[in-house]
Amino acid sequence: MNRDRWYVLGVMTIVYALNIADRFSISTLIEPIRIELQLTDSGIAFLTGVALALFYVTVGIPIALLADKANRRNILAIALALWSAMTAVCGLAQNYWQLLLARFGVGIGEAGGTPPATSILADKFPPSKRPMALTIFALGACLGAWLGSSVAGGIADKGGWRAAFLALGIPGLVVALIVWLTVREPRRGELDDMAEKPAPTTLLATLAYIRQHKMAFHLLMGGSVATLWSWGLMWWMPTFLVRSYHMTVGQAGELLGPMHLIAGTAGTLLASWLMSRPAAADPHHVIRLLAWVTALTTVPSLLLFVVHSEQVTRLLLWIFVPSVYFYIGPILGLLQNAVPPRMRATTCALLLFAANICNLVIAPQVVGWLSDWLSLRWAMLILAPTGFWAAWHLAVARR
Repeated sequence: MNRDRWYVLGVMTIVYALNIADRFSISTLIEPIRIELQLTDSGIAFLTGVALALFYVTVGIPIALLADKANRRNILAIALALWSAMTAVCGLAQNYWQLLLARFGVGIGEAGGTPPATSILADKFPPSKRPMALTIFALGACLGAWLGSSVAGGIADKGGWRAAFLALGIPGLVVALIVWLTVREPRRGELDDMAEKPAPTTLLATLAYIRQHKMAFHLLMGGSVATLWSWGLMWWMPTFLVRSYHMTVGQAGELLGPMHLIAGTAGTLLASWLMSRPAAADPHHVIRLLAWVTALTTVPSLLLFVVHSEQVTRLLLWIFVPSVYFYIGPILGLLQNAVPPRMRATTCALLLFAANICNLVIAPQVVGWLSDWLSLRWAMLILAPTGFWAAWHLAVARR
């Protein structure tokens, strides 16, 4: 049982990495795509961010509701195969409309990724180990960001932006087959201490439950606003480096990639270790830590756009980048414990819905509009203080 538990966690982490790799690859490649298709910053923001989010956030909740009732392994394998195939299709696109339609397909596929994966893991690990397991799962974000930054940027410098999409899309089809053949669907709630009261699994029931439980509500809001701040800034960071310090997309990816892989992994492992400590059994201690880390690391995210030195920018990025990973696993784990077993996939989808509205719609598009009007540096400086807003929600959740 223990061996199967850790194997499934490893596979789910790889699936999550492929999910994140697509998002970072498109943000890494914003500038060459924008130049070839002759778009404004607001135009490229719609193509690369909003086009994905339109289907990701609308399809995600129905798929999660299905995952709370049907076979989660099958849903995950089909979704992974779809978004991987459509990522490869992005590499075959020859014009704006072809790329837009391919991004729609990627969004539909990715909507079926994280909710069934986290729900499966919640039934593989007991409640006391879920924050730790979901934090390890969050390592997939570090690996995926490295793939989407360093690997995609390097391939783009050598073979163009289309080659990068092909290189990231095809391996996902192999992983989808591995999920289908080797992961067993667990029985829901078998590791929970208390039997769940029979209740229909509906979106309205889940929303009502979260509304009544203020800790769950503010955890969801804190995680969503934190993505507006952190991942919203990271979305435009490669383009900011290209324009401000005259780098190629490969050089920007080479700079950011190790930060995601090394510092991001270190931050995630630190969070995982902290989640395994006896004090982590009390959610108040965990949430207090998350609030303080979010508030303190908002400061370097502000300074990034005030300084004009490449060396100082590199130093600040080594502080800021790992912070964007610290809260992912703990918040996922705390939310999985805060709701009944048959609401877990739907709750995860609600978090992803709000978070992706923030970091795939609001942040890219608003920054794009502000950049067209002011400059990219000023636009990102205006976004940076939202980290304090996220910290406030987490502080309220603790109370």
